[in-house]
Amino acid sequence: MRSVTDDSRLPLAGVRVLDIATLGAGPWMATRLADFGADVLKLEHPASGDPMRTLGTMADGVSLWWKIDQRNKSSMSLNLKTEEGQHILKQLVADADVLVENFRPGTLERWNLGWEELSAINPRLVMLRVTGWGQDGPYRDQAGFGTLAEAFSGWAHLNGFPDQPPLLPPMGLGDTVASVLGAFAVMVALYDRDARGGSGQFIDLAIWESLFSLIGQQVAIYDRTGTIPQREGNAISLIAPRGVFRTSDDRWVALAAATPAIFARVATAIEQPGLVDDPRFHDNTARSANRHELEAIIQGWIGERTQDEVLAAFGRADAAIAPVMDAEQLTRDPHVAARNAIVEIDDPQLGPTRLANVFPRLSATPGRIRHLGPLPGTHTDSTLAKLGYTPEQVAALREQGVV
Repeated sequence: MRSVTDDSRLPLAGVRVLDIATLGAGPWMATRLADFGADVLKLEHPASGDPMRTLGTMADGVSLWWKIDQRNKSSMSLNLKTEEGQHILKQLVADADVLVENFRPGTLERWNLGWEELSAINPRLVMLRVTGWGQDGPYRDQAGFGTLAEAFSGWAHLNGFPDQPPLLPPMGLGDTVASVLGAFAVMVALYDRDARGGSGQFIDLAIWESLFSLIGQQVAIYDRTGTIPQREGNAISLIAPRGVFRTSDDRWVALAAATPAIFARVATAIEQPGLVDDPRFHDNTARSANRHELEAIIQGWIGERTQDEVLAAFGRADAAIAPVMDAEQLTRDPHVAARNAIVEIDDPQLGPTRLANVFPRLSATPGRIRHLGPLPGTHTDSTLAKLGYTPEQVAALREQGVV
């Protein structure tokens, strides 16, 4: 894969994105576009900024969450509650391809910045509207964010162990999934506009629906069988063995064996090839019915060996397995290094900082991280100058709290 150092060769170079959203799903979607070259201008309130600047683990007083998840963007301060702020946004919209927002439904309409107003200014505009519940329906006006979506979507109900409460993820899963789906939707809308003669349109992206789309089969299961899917821990129905196993050096490995061939290799790896002929384990249905017995046998063998010994034995048998990695292990793993999956970016506040690279990988025009999240309002003056504002006018706007 060749490196792209010329920003103009990035695949989304020339796509202009206005990011007026805060926190998770919306801004993260814009970041995904920025990673592949889109010109993303992040607009924040002059006084408070995006709350993400103050969240998460801090390094030297700087949010790592902000620095990483708001990378590759420009930053402008703008108070959208003021008439002049609204006027400035409309000027920016006139030349934009995409606008991303996550205010409660009706908020932008109260500020005369709704879809009808903005699309009249720029009929080619693609407007991504991210909310917890969606732009309509009886819950549209309720507060909504990722954690609530993880619960409402059915995801938390399925996650965890049968004898324990529903389990929420230790990261912003709902916002992350919504950001990926939102980026996909924006690219679909841009393709329809630019390649198929369409116009701009708005996208109604509900965070709960993003997660629901991943586990929607639970409704079909209930509808056709009357069964409500329940928490199974690390198991998946009709796949056994499947789970994590502790090694003698207090590390973990994960494996799954859905097909006869894969299970045979696992049986060879743990030095019990006769398991494939055991009537309790002869196919997936039998193995699933006797899951606990089978996984106890596997755990017994794995528990007597170190993680390295287990991985080596499975490797000799060509049996699928992977170590359960922590952050420190990832930073020194040879495969991670060979794939350039972690890159180091020099930041004026943090200094050299390692973080995950841009994925997925395009062979001709891969995305890349050009810089980490910017300081507040770094590009306010230069952006206003492009709109024709003089330094004196900018100073006046700043004094009035507009920027």
